[in-house]
Amino acid sequence: MKPENKTQPTDASVSQYLNSIEDEGRRKDAKRFAKLAKEVTGAQAVMWGTGIVGFGNHHYVYASGREGDTAAVGFAARKNALAIYGLLNDEPNLKLLKELGPHGTGKGCLYVKDFTEIHTGVLKQLVKAAYASRAD
Repeated sequence: MKPENKTQPTDASVSQYLNSIEDEGRRKDAKRFAKLAKEVTGAQAVMWGTGIVGFGNHHYVYASGREGDTAAVGFAARKNALAIYGLLNDEPNLKLLKELGPHGTGKGCLYVKDFTEIHTGVLKQLVKAAYASRAD
């Protein structure tokens, strides 16, 4: 039997998580993104583990046979930036990044340090396309 993913959806309170973010700027950005993601996806926010807020479900299967579930789109408030998951899997989204504004990328993550400096319309497009292609 294959092991389950460590990060699973929980019944923990999303609002409690958001309100517990110590850095005021990061807390505001997290709340802004949560509102934007809910608006664009139509999905309710769910805590995945203790530190990831997810919208929708994405079932994946790797070539190795490993499979599991993750949020279709999600985010976590990290120390230096908001890490947004699920947006970098589509070629059209990668092209849109040029129009987003200041950001960074990592393995599967988009990092945004300050939401006031990015183009919200582009972010909505990124979330919409990612959710449409990933949500089960």
